[in-house]
Amino acid sequence: MTHSSSRRRWVAIAAIPLAMGLALSACASGTVSGGTGSPSATKSGQDFSSIIPKGDIVAYSKSLVDGSLTASKGFTPESTGPTAQKSGAHIAYVGSDLTNGGINTVLTGVQEAAKVIGWTVDVYDGKATAQGRTDALNQAIASHPAAIIAGGFDATEQSASIAQAKSAGIPVIGWHAAAAAGPGDGLFTNVSTDPLVVSQLAAAYAVADSNGKAGVAIFTDGQYAIAVEKADAMKAYIEACKSCKVLSYQDSPIAEADQRMPGIISNLLQQNGNKLTYLLAINGNYFGGAQSALRDAGKKPSGPPESVAAGDGDSAEFQRIRTVDYQAATVAEPLILQGWQLVDETNRALAGQAPSKFVAAPGLITKANVPSGDVFDPASGYRDVFKKVWGK
Repeated sequence: MTHSSSRRRWVAIAAIPLAMGLALSACASGTVSGGTGSPSATKSGQDFSSIIPKGDIVAYSKSLVDGSLTASKGFTPESTGPTAQKSGAHIAYVGSDLTNGGINTVLTGVQEAAKVIGWTVDVYDGKATAQGRTDALNQAIASHPAAIIAGGFDATEQSASIAQAKSAGIPVIGWHAAAAAGPGDGLFTNVSTDPLVVSQLAAAYAVADSNGKAGVAIFTDGQYAIAVEKADAMKAYIEACKSCKVLSYQDSPIAEADQRMPGIISNLLQQNGNKLTYLLAINGNYFGGAQSALRDAGKKPSGPPESVAAGDGDSAEFQRIRTVDYQAATVAEPLILQGWQLVDETNRALAGQAPSKFVAAPGLITKANVPSGDVFDPASGYRDVFKKVWGK
C-alpha cells in the first residue's frame, strides 16, 4: 500500500503507456496473438461518421491540423460550482500504474489542486495488473477516504470494488476510466478528452502531411475498449482518404511495447517497404519500442515512416518530437488541468451536486509548437477559475 507520493516513479527514456478504461469484451475483440494482424483485425463496431468530412478530406485535414496547432480555446473550465467542501479531508488517488507518465502527471495536478482546496492526497499503486488494481482500490476503501480518484482505470474490470466504495458512501471519480467523458460505469464522472477528437487529429496529421498519400500502420491494445475505439477511428479516417491506405492494424500490449515493437516494425518494413510512411498508435510508448528497429533498418529519425501518437502526450514524447527522434507528432491532453478538474469534480460529489459538463480539448503537438517543458499546460487561467469557484 502506498500512502504518499514517494512511490511515484518517473520513466524518462520512453513514452509511457496510457492506462485506459473499459476492458474489451469478447464480441468486440479480434485480438491477434503476438501483435500481428491485417487492417481489419479488430473492430469496435462504432460509427465514426461524426469525425469524417463529407468533402475534400485532404483540405479538411490541413485546416484541422493548422487550427489545432494554434488553438487557444477548449481549456477554460466552468466558472460556477460549489465552494470548497470538507476542509482537511483525505482523498485517495489510486493509480492503475504509477510508472505511467500520464497517470503521474495527472497526480501532480491533483496534488496541486488538493493543497489549494485544503485536502490531503493518499496515493496507491495498482502496479499495472488487474489484481494489483483490485488490491489498491480495496486498500483505499479500507482507509475510509472522503472520495477516490481512479487514475487510468478500467471501471468495468473494477466494477465490484467501485460498487463497494459507493455502498460505503465513497464517490469514485475516474480519469481515463471509461470510453467517454462523464458519468457512468459506477463513476460519479470520468475526466477525459473526447477520444474520437484525439483520433481524428492524429489521423488528419498523416493525411495532411502526406497530401493524401499516407501508407499507415496502426497500433492498439485490445485489452482496452477505448484503445480499440481510438484505433478504429483512426482506421476509418485514413480509409476515408481514397488515396491513402491502411497497410496494417496491429494489436499488441502497450506494456510490452519495448519487447515486441522491434520485431513488429522489422516485419512491417519487410512486408511494405517504402509504402509504409506513417505509424499511428493509441499511445507514444509504441514509438519508444520502435526506435531501435527503425534505426537498424537505416530509417532517418525524421522519417519516413513518421510516428504520430493519439495518446496523452508526456515528456518522453515531447523530447522525441523536439529532437526529431523517430516521432513527428502527438495529440496531447492538458494533464495538469485534468488533475485540477478531478479535484473540482470530487468537490461537486462531496457537495451533493452534479458533475460538470466540461471536457477539455486535446492539442496537436509537432516540432512547430512542442512545449519547452515536460507537459502540455495551456495558459487558460484555469487555476484561477477553480480557485474562485472554491472560494480560495
